[in-house]
Amino acid sequence: MKRLIVFLFLSVSGWASAQKTELIKLNQNIKDKSSRTKSLTVIDNRPDKSIGTVTYKGETVDLKFPGSNLKSDIETWFAEDNKARGNNDIVLLLEEIKVSEFKETQLAKAKVKISSFINRNGRYYFINRYNNTLDFNPKLTPNVPRTISMALSTILSTLINDSYSHIAFSTPIAEADLNNYEAIVGKNIKYLNVPELASGVYTDFRSFYLQTPKEGYYVDKNKKGKVTGIKNRENLLISSEEIFGYVEDGKAYRLTPVGFLEMPKDDKGYYVVSSRQELFPPQNNNAMMIGAMTGGMLGALIGAAIDSSGSGRRNPNTELSNVYIDPLTGEYSF
Repeated sequence: MKRLIVFLFLSVSGWASAQKTELIKLNQNIKDKSSRTKSLTVIDNRPDKSIGTVTYKGETVDLKFPGSNLKSDIETWFAEDNKARGNNDIVLLLEEIKVSEFKETQLAKAKVKISSFINRNGRYYFINRYNNTLDFNPKLTPNVPRTISMALSTILSTLINDSYSHIAFSTPIAEADLNNYEAIVGKNIKYLNVPELASGVYTDFRSFYLQTPKEGYYVDKNKKGKVTGIKNRENLLISSEEIFGYVEDGKAYRLTPVGFLEMPKDDKGYYVVSSRQELFPPQNNNAMMIGAMTGGMLGALIGAAIDSSGSGRRNPNTELSNVYIDPLTGEYSF
């Protein structure tokens, strides 16, 4: 009996020693440089408060935030970085932060859904959100636990910093209805509810969801009908950094790294037929997916060459599928 107890004790001790921890540090700068924000309140609605584990060098690594109460940790983080305060009350809604791993391949995924709102007299107005899944391949990522930790920290700090100045939606939401905010806000988003999209060129997602194309901008085509660029009324070529897409004959086209792709709509929403590799080139696609929330795809990534079909620049071996557009932010959802 004593031998059994000793064996069990050693087994548990060995497992505990093998279980390592990677902390998700909350140390990036989240100072509101304009000093307009008075408070940052966190509502933690995650069904599972644990983050998850991954395998690194044969050992199980547990991903954790520094403290036992993430709501308190984030609010303290804000308070320490913001001594000067304004009048805005920002609310951060934590919906999901979960890391999982496929044991056979050790491919890891981080599913993150965090939304921000501004609280005005007990009514909440949607500002922005991060709602996506990041992939981590141990063959391409030197230290998967640390990379995931840094990614989660960056997502939080980027969303918080962006929320200080990002324009909020005009639809009020009662606190009791926050869990249903997407459906409530979606009812008042113009591009989702109009019988036909307004023709013209859109410089960003905001102009697209408001259905206000840029006056004087037009799509320039060659004799074969291929798009050669977007021009203004002075016939000057507009930089790709300033273009979201265009609508022609009721069809929407979105600018991507492989050119303009049609953006059809089905019962799930708008989408493009593409892939993660096309939309976020593999050199650093996770970083691009995180940075995208602050203003969409970077023009430098998209490139100067514009082609409505993307032909000649698409890898024929790439597996394509429907990549849906987040209806509230315009970002790609994986």
